[in-house]
Amino acid sequence: MEKVKLKIVGLSYSQTQSGAYALVLGEEKGKRRLPIIIGGFEAQAIAIELEKMAPSRPLTHDLFKNFADLYDIHINEILIYDLVEGIFFAKLICEKDGKEIELDSRTSDAIALAVRFNSPVYTYEFVLKTAGIVLDDDNYAEDLEDSEEVVIEEEAEEVLSIEELNNQLNEALELEDYETASKIRDEINKREA
Repeated sequence: MEKVKLKIVGLSYSQTQSGAYALVLGEEKGKRRLPIIIGGFEAQAIAIELEKMAPSRPLTHDLFKNFADLYDIHINEILIYDLVEGIFFAKLICEKDGKEIELDSRTSDAIALAVRFNSPVYTYEFVLKTAGIVLDDDNYAEDLEDSEEVVIEEEAEEVLSIEELNNQLNEALELEDYETASKIRDEINKREA
């Protein structure tokens, strides 16, 4: 079966499911997008790694990576291999001592590990044809900008200085509130730009 390489093109609050997030994967050489609804924990795990944030204690996916590194296990690729009744199925294609092993995984966990292992993500053409959407680049960029725009707090955005925001960022990291930390960091970056 023909495989299609994907990349992460967006991660935002889901507008269809409360408390969930939309992870958008895009064809590496094309305009098709594969939206996947994931939970908050997994979204946080993916965002932390994408933003290169360092949690004070290892998250579950970090622990898995540390364990795999210790025992010389490498994830060669992630494969989203099926879609059944709206649920994506994925597997980790791992290697140890030249032997390839496939492990079943939730797609959100597989992506969280892919960003940590710097592993490519693939899907089959039929999955992309079934669940993929095609957006023109201009509309997609505008939609993504709108969906990722996050305001920390209406008052905080106008009143707090960058130094105060940095203090809040450090507090959020100490409390392991990575979602808030990510929002604060985005606000700092926006102001410094």
